[in-house]
Amino acid sequence: MNLTFIDWFIVVFFISILFVVVRISKNLVKSVADFLSAGRSAGRYMLAISQGIVVVGAITIVGQWEVNYVAGFTLQWWQFTMALIYVAVTVSGWVIYRFRQTRALTIAQFLEMRYNKKFRIFAGILAFISGILNYGIFPMVTANFLIYFIGLPESFYVLGVTVSTFPVVMIALLMVALYFVFSGGQIAALFTDFIQGAFGNIAFLIIIIFSLYYVNWDQIFQAVQTAPPDASLINPFKTSHTRDFNFWYFLIGVVGVVYTKLSWQGQQGFNSSAKSAHEAKMGEVLGNLRNIPRFLFMLLIPIVAYTIMHNPDFSTIADKVQIILNNMNDVALQNQLRTPLVLSDILPPGLQGIFLVLMLMAAFSTDVSYMHSWGSIFIQDVVLPFRGKPLEPEEHIKILKMSTVGVAIFIFFFSLFFPLKQYIYLYFAVTGAIFTGGAGAVIIGGLYWKKGTTQAAWSSLVIGSIIAVSGIILNQVYENFPINGQYFWAIAMGASSLVYVVLSLLTNKKDYNLDKMLHRGKYSIKDEMVIVNTEPLKGWRILGIGKEFTKGDKFIYIFAYTWTFLWVIIFIIGTIYNLSTEVSNLAWITFWKIYVYITLFVSVIIVVWFIIGGIKDFKNMIYKLKTSIRDHSDDGTVVNNKN
Repeated sequence: MNLTFIDWFIVVFFISILFVVVRISKNLVKSVADFLSAGRSAGRYMLAISQGIVVVGAITIVGQWEVNYVAGFTLQWWQFTMALIYVAVTVSGWVIYRFRQTRALTIAQFLEMRYNKKFRIFAGILAFISGILNYGIFPMVTANFLIYFIGLPESFYVLGVTVSTFPVVMIALLMVALYFVFSGGQIAALFTDFIQGAFGNIAFLIIIIFSLYYVNWDQIFQAVQTAPPDASLINPFKTSHTRDFNFWYFLIGVVGVVYTKLSWQGQQGFNSSAKSAHEAKMGEVLGNLRNIPRFLFMLLIPIVAYTIMHNPDFSTIADKVQIILNNMNDVALQNQLRTPLVLSDILPPGLQGIFLVLMLMAAFSTDVSYMHSWGSIFIQDVVLPFRGKPLEPEEHIKILKMSTVGVAIFIFFFSLFFPLKQYIYLYFAVTGAIFTGGAGAVIIGGLYWKKGTTQAAWSSLVIGSIIAVSGIILNQVYENFPINGQYFWAIAMGASSLVYVVLSLLTNKKDYNLDKMLHRGKYSIKDEMVIVNTEPLKGWRILGIGKEFTKGDKFIYIFAYTWTFLWVIIFIIGTIYNLSTEVSNLAWITFWKIYVYITLFVSVIIVVWFIIGGIKDFKNMIYKLKTSIRDHSDDGTVVNNKN
């Protein structure tokens, strides 16, 4: 094995903390809403930190490293404009604010409120299929990482029988996640994800700082210049030969950020866990700032790995890693493990343990969230709508738990036998599009457009899923098929949106009552909105700031805007300059060096700030869960188009 005693001590110590937190959460689950949505008790920092580690996941780290090992710094240049889209989406409360106003526990429950029960069932089935196919490769990738990073043998003997290590590691990971879900549902997910997210942010900074100490910028510059001229790792204007992860990959992603907001339900429990719509909105805004250290970690580490693999100064390490890679017959597996194998060789004792804890926590957080979400969606949106009457709370929770077991069993066997033949992120795009390809139009149209119709919703989902399934089959059957998963996702989004708009205009006979669904005006619910300023905020409204905003809320918004617009301005000036003047590679590497150090400095501030805010939210959440009176009819049932 590659780890020392101190590494294993770090692993055991921090994982033990998670089990203690889970025990605390177990006694707080007293209703279906607690199990599904943490009793709608989470504050903004709790949501921001917890969701941060869920959307990371061990597989996400590996997948993003695949992307940035190929693209280098260049995708980050285009990401500067995407940051503006992120801010616009979050500060406006795009989709999340109105969804929280509906008080729906799942997206499909909202779809029944907006359309009808049959459509809810169909959407639930489609979301469930899309989700478990997408989730199906998670244990596979995580188990492979652990085996190679730790240095576990491919097999071992038990009573004279040879046992493969791969399925055993997957079973161990899934059993831990199942224990967390069984103990406290979404409350356990939020509690453990907060601990994991806080630790993860600190680990990001430690590993980034060590990596910058291990390799210097001259060595990075020497290595990245070995890339082909039109597949540059530092000049975003010279990437015409960069395969898959180029400008078009980025552009489709920008559209997807807006179009698929809340369509992907792997974090469904978080979508309805906020204690108010305003806290949900603020959690989203803080999420933009929370992502700063994570994005830097995802960007820099694979570039350091590329440097070690291509700079003669590190030839001994590179040769050692390459020998291991050459023994793998699977190209996809080689791409996944190249950067982790480099880290396993360069990280000293102690840091290896910290990195392993980070990856385990990232795996647990995603497994807990996805098992909880897909298991809940199957029961809430597929099974229960067929029943004529609601379940008793204890029976309801028991069935939800059994559903998560079913999800775990499926993904175990899927990971065991499915041959992944493309990059992780391209597989994510096309499997996710089975539902999100059409769901984006359905959700956005349902929340914002009173003329959207049920006929249009049905057609939109069907078209999107057909296109996505076609993409999965073609990319599995034909190696190097010219239309990758990202392009199929784009086709699905475009076709579904067009169908939804055209059919809604053709079939609309009566405008839908959005105020009733969103609990606005005469349908409003007491204490759901706390008015801080009764006077109109004319100057602030353009920034998405409303009457609920305190001075602290305004500061957060301004900080988020300032950070984003700083890089947008740099992007605009830099793009104009590059289109008119030849910029040297030395100038580009100098720019990226400055960017990394500025981002690292801001990341330190954000990590400390968020941990302090998160601890306060954690205490408040426990108090609310201990003292609040439960409404056991709040179980996801729709009556007269209301929750």
